[in-house]
Parts: sequence; C-alpha cells; structure tokens
Amino acid sequence: MHERRTDAMTDSPTTRSAQPAGALPGVSYVMPVLNEVTHVEAAIASLLDQDYTGPFDVIVALGPSIDGTTELVERLSRVDPRIRVIENPTGSTPSGLNVAIEASQHPIVVRVDAHSLLPRDYTRIAVATMLRTDAANVGGIMKAEGTTPFESAVALAYGSKAGLGGGAHHVGGSEGPAETVYLGVFQREWLTRVGLFDEDIRRGQDWELNRRLRDAGGTVWFTPELVVVYRPRPSLERLARQFFSTGLWRGELARRFFSANALKYFVPPVMVLVAVLGAVVGVVGAIVTGLGGAAGPWLLLGFVVPGVYLLFVAVSALAAGLRAGARTGVWFLVVLPCIHFSWGLGFLLGFGKLTSNITAHNGR
Repeated sequence: MHERRTDAMTDSPTTRSAQPAGALPGVSYVMPVLNEVTHVEAAIASLLDQDYTGPFDVIVALGPSIDGTTELVERLSRVDPRIRVIENPTGSTPSGLNVAIEASQHPIVVRVDAHSLLPRDYTRIAVATMLRTDAANVGGIMKAEGTTPFESAVALAYGSKAGLGGGAHHVGGSEGPAETVYLGVFQREWLTRVGLFDEDIRRGQDWELNRRLRDAGGTVWFTPELVVVYRPRPSLERLARQFFSTGLWRGELARRFFSANALKYFVPPVMVLVAVLGAVVGVVGAIVTGLGGAAGPWLLLGFVVPGVYLLFVAVSALAAGLRAGARTGVWFLVVLPCIHFSWGLGFLLGFGKLTSNITAHNGR
C-alpha cells in the first residue's frame, strides 16, 4: 500500500555530509523477477558491467517462477556476492520492488526490469543528473529492440506516434521536468517519504508513484541521455495480454485520478468505440439495403470509419516495412491493431470498473 514506510537507510545523495568528500553515493539496483529465464541473465549482466565507480548491490526479488528462473538467479548469486536474491511471494511487480528496496542499503535506488538492458554509462549519467538537479527521480527513454520480425514490429510500434502516442520516454524529447519516466533512478529519501510503490496497483505503479512524488514537491526529471534497451514480448498472445492489462490499469488510474490524466490516454479507447460502432452501423446498413430500406445507403457510410483506420494501419505498416524490412512490415499490420484494440478495450473496462478482479491482470 502507498502508506507503507521503511526504516532502511534514508540518506539523500544530495546530503554531502553523509558521504566522504568526493565519494560517489552508493547505488542499489532493484529488480522484480517472475518467469524471466530468457532475459534475466542479460539484464543482470548489464548491471554488473556498469562503469559507475561507486559502491553498489543488486537485489533480485524473485517471484514463484516455474520456468527455471529461480535456479538461474540463485546460481548467479552464488557466483557473485553482489547479487542478493530475496523472496517475493506474491510475484507482483510493486510488491517485488518494495521488498527489494527495503532489503537494499544504498541512498540511490535504481529500478530495473528483467526485459531491460542498461547501457554501461546509465548509472553514471543518472547519478550525475540527480546530483545536478536534486531530482527525486531521474529517467530516460525506453528503446525497444526486437530480435525477430515480430519483435521488431512491436519495437517500431513502441517508438512511434502511431503505436503508443509518442511520449518522451518512448521517442525522446528535451531534458527537463516530466510527468513520468521509464524505470527510474530514485533518491531513497523521497521513496520513503511518499511510501514506496502502491502494491494494490499491478501496472502503471510507476506513473502513480511519480504522481505522489510530484504532489509532495519532488521533481521527476527526464533526460534523453538515458536510453535503455527493452525486449518486447515474443508472441501475439503475450503482446495482447500485456496491452490489455496495461489499458485496464490505465483506465483504473484515469478513473481514480481523472484530473491528472492527459487527454492522450483517451484516444485509443475512443478510437476503438468509434471504429466498432462504425462497423456495426455499416453492417446494419448492408442488411437494410438488402431488404430494400431507404436508409441503407446512408448507414453504409459507417464503414468509412473502420476503413480510414485500416488505411492508417496500412500506411503505417508500409512505412515500417520500408524502414525495417518486408516481414516486419507485414507483422506491423497485425501488431498495431493488436496494441490499439487490446489497450483500448482494457481501458474501457478499467475506466468503467467492469472487471471483477483487476488485480489478477498483471500483463504477463
């Protein structure tokens, strides 16, 4: 819950008296992991390979995995004592982050995702930016990269305005205060002040935490110098599940904190409604026309709306194909509607409080 507090070390990196003169503040990497045997080893290796010269530790909050992740992570911790594995019984992301933060020891907390690969200079740049700006949270760009044509299509959707709307943490932008950022490098003092992550929010918990940081007077700082490689979901089923869950929780958050939500979040659900209604009206028009009704031809105009959307998808897929190859372009024809409709439908259900157990949807 967001009221939660911890008695762990609360020195701020901006409190110079807590550090020897000229010393870099210590950093704790916190990573919730559940069934990530494919990606977690590379993610952890990117942490151990950082060029940051200050002290650090890696806290892996391990959920009840069944794919070999448990054995892999425990083996890594035996080889390198800087890696600590702790139990996350619920397996949820916010609870994993919270138990990892409470188990860590340094004044700067770096959130890490098992699908993410940090560049070698990530921590060095983030800490330098934090010391320069005194921001409560510093973050940058999620650069999605795929290893297959399908994943490449998903990556292009992540990084385009046609896919996810073109937020700065997906496509870049100018350095400065932001609503939210990808992952996050936090001053522990600020995390404990606002009560860590809300464990009732299974997705979108980063946005909600950043909202509380800003409301408490902290600064969330975006810098395009921080670019993190992210590996997309490898199948259409997992992609649809991920975006349905993301949309569901975004709708839930939009209902809880309506004034804090930008209009851009309502674009996909409105598009879903309009496209579906247009198709329904067009089908009714076709039936009425077949029966000789005078209104039929007018109702057929409903097909214009989904037709325009399909044209938009086709043009976007053509651009993707020219940029990344024909196979990626073909997959883009499927990926883009999957993202839009999964996210949009989820949003409508979440905003309307039409799901019986929203906490069961974690996007995995």
